This record gives sequence, C-alpha cells and structure tokens, in this order.
Amino acid sequence: MTVIPPDFAAVAQRIHEKMASYDRYNFSPRRNDFLKAFFDLAQEYDQLEDFYRVCVAVPLIMADIACDLYICRQKDGELELVCSCELGIPLIPELAKPPVHASEVAYEEDDILAVPVFSRHLFTRGALLQTEAGSTLKTAANQSRLLGMFVVRRNASLDEAERFFLGKYAGRIGYSLDNRLLARQNVERLEFIRTLVMDIEHNVIVPNMYFRYLFNQLNKRIAMLRALRISLEGLTKEEDASGLCRQHIACLQEIEEQLASDYLELVKHHSHISLFIESLFRREHFEQGHLVLRPKRCFIEKDIIIPQLEHYTARLAAAHISVDRPRNMDQEEVPIMVDIGLLAQVYANLFSNAAKYTREIIDHQGRPRKAVAYGRERVQDFLKPGQTGIKFNVFTTGPTMSQDEGNRLFQEGARGEQDGNLPGTGHGLSFIRHVVEMHGGKVGYEATDEGNNFYFILPLPCDQQGSLCPGCYR
Repeated sequence: MTVIPPDFAAVAQRIHEKMASYDRYNFSPRRNDFLKAFFDLAQEYDQLEDFYRVCVAVPLIMADIACDLYICRQKDGELELVCSCELGIPLIPELAKPPVHASEVAYEEDDILAVPVFSRHLFTRGALLQTEAGSTLKTAANQSRLLGMFVVRRNASLDEAERFFLGKYAGRIGYSLDNRLLARQNVERLEFIRTLVMDIEHNVIVPNMYFRYLFNQLNKRIAMLRALRISLEGLTKEEDASGLCRQHIACLQEIEEQLASDYLELVKHHSHISLFIESLFRREHFEQGHLVLRPKRCFIEKDIIIPQLEHYTARLAAAHISVDRPRNMDQEEVPIMVDIGLLAQVYANLFSNAAKYTREIIDHQGRPRKAVAYGRERVQDFLKPGQTGIKFNVFTTGPTMSQDEGNRLFQEGARGEQDGNLPGTGHGLSFIRHVVEMHGGKVGYEATDEGNNFYFILPLPCDQQGSLCPGCYR
C-alpha cells in the first residue's frame, strides 16, 4: 500500500474528491477529448483574443454547439460580446442584448442556455484572496467575481447531461480566463510602474537637482558672511573703521537680501516638488495599477499656470526668452474640474520645453523676437455636437515642423529631428498626452507663422449653450 506523507494530507483529500467527482460525472471519451483540446489550446495561444476564439470554436467544431462568450466590462459590469460562433471577434465589442444578462446562476430563456463564468478568486477590500473550491470566507467585504456569461444557442436539443457538462466547461473557461486576466493585469501594473518611474525621474528627480544649485548659492553667501565677520572682528579702534564698516554693512545688506531671495526660491521650489511628489506617489496609483485622478475645482491660470510660470521665470530669463501673457484670460476664465497636481506637471513640461527649444525669429514687423506665450480659447462641438471645449495653448517662437512630426512628439520616446544635441528623454509630451486623455481631452500641435503651438483641449462642464452647469461642482 502506498504510504502518503502527512504533508500531502490536504492535497490527497482533494485528489480523492476529484476521483469521486469524475466517477460521478462519467463523461464520455469524446467529452474528455473536448476538455483536453480546450486545455491544450488554451495554453498554446498567448493572445487573449485567440483564447476567446478557442472558447467558442471547441464546442462549435467538436460538438456542433453554437455558442457566444460575453465578458463583464470592468468600468460598469455590463456584458460585452467578445466572441461569436458566427462573427468571431467583433471589430467593436457589442453590448449584450435581451435576453442575455449577467447572472450568478445559469438560466434558460428564448432558446438559449446562459452559464455564468466565475473567477477562482475572491476580492476583499481591493486585495486578491485565493480560496479552495467550495470554500467561503465569512466576511461582508468579500464578493465573488463574475467574469462573464457563456451562452449556448438552440439549447432545446441539449439533454440534462449535456447541460451539466457545459456548466463544467464554463468553469474551465473561468479558470483559464481568470489566470489570463490576472497575468494581463500584472503586466499592465509593471508597465504602469515603469512609466511612473519615468514620470518621477522626469518631473521630480531632475527638477530636484535644482536644490543642489540653491544649496551651493547659499553656501557661497554663508562663506561671504564668514569672511566679513572675520574682517570686522579684526578692526581696531585706531583704524578709520567708520568708512570700512559702512562698506561692510552695505555688503551685508546685499547678502541678506540675496539670502532672503534664495530662501523664497527654496520655499517655492519645495512647494513645487511637493505637489508633484503628492500627485505621483498616491496610494491609489499603486492599488489600481494606473494613475488615478483627484479632480478639484480650480481656475487654470491662477491656480496652475502662474505658479508654474513663476517657477520657470529664472530659466526663461537666463535664455533671454520673454513671456507674453494674455490680457483677458483671468477675466474670462471659468472654473473646471481637474487634477491640479497632474495638470501642473503638464504645464511644467511645456514651460521646461519652452526654455530649451525657443529660438529667436524675425517677426512680421521685422523685429527680432524670442518669446513664449500662453492662452486659451473656446472650441465648439468638441468631441460631439453641442459639447464645448477649452483649448489651452503654449506657443514658442522658432523654426516650425510638419503637422505629423509635431503630433508624433506626443508618443513615448519621440524627439524632434533637430533635438539630437539637446538633453531630453522624449517622455514629457507623452506624459502630457496621458494626463490630458485621462481628463477626457486631447492634445495636438500647430505650426504658425512665427513658431510652434502645443495645445490640449479639455471638455468644459457645461450645458449645450456653453454656460456652466449649476451642478457640475457640487
């Protein structure tokens, strides 16, 4: 008699339960081949769409069973047709139509048999918990996860044994699908972390190096103060100290003013970096595996543009770039709901690019001009008829590029043809596109007579007449 190690006790029990189940199922060799073909093919194909095809094709080809597979959408739980025995994979996933609906128990209606496809996992407070077959976790926070519905057509010809077998087959689909979805989720989270690391490097670590410059400046001021102190201490009563002291006092006043300016610069820079750190290191980002918005009501120019522009004033001035501000933006501006921290980084990237890429041109009046300008304008019928959008522009003077090249720069890693000698990763505009699209907007590029305009458009919370909805910001 085979001796079973005590360590195998739990597994051995499940093996005996499975053996008893197989005896009770008494599937025919053809049905066993059916399941083996499904498992073999499910492991053979890597793409999720190919897996959907296998789920529908195996019953169709091996048992002449017409069926469809529906999956629950993550955002709202609605059923979406992902594979059909007639059409294969729809070009655009279709929503389920009556009588197909989500259900945690199998049902028959209008000559169809709909069987639920379940996850093997339970979710509790956002954590993933694996449980043994048949076990339950006794907490109100737990809820099983319905992945979708396996729908068999013309089920009138199915006997009870075939219905039972198809229920087991739906369980096999759930097992394989669940593992694939978890694997895809893990890949997406790894990709998110990779992108987030780039965001942190681009928007936090690199700007944070400016602290080193400020610290060096403070250290120089401190050394100058030390030298003055030593000089003053060396003065004697016999010397004509009054004239020298006045010089030292004037110098001390200048250094004091410089230190005060450096202190304010440090405070602003700290506030700037703290905002970016808060918006990139939120717990929700890591729990969800993607950036999560925290929209707040704000005025874009006052709350976002001006603070970011002030942060880049010194860099723009050092590059001899003037700033053209709109005259009426603050008077006409309307509040909108945005994630202030993330949208601040959008403008930080645009102004950082302006400091690097703005070039001098001869304007239409024949005068040299090297400038950056910002502004906004309304866009009617944005995305759909009656929808008003707000287009936010950041313009820089310099040589223009083609429309295709300008829009290509919003792709990850893309850089301009003339940018090879300038430092950069090609990530800033990609970050901008991602954040704007999360807000329901879009980005773009326009060449003008005197330079380049990079813009983004956000939908304005309004009625079809373009005025603010009273309930938008409740």
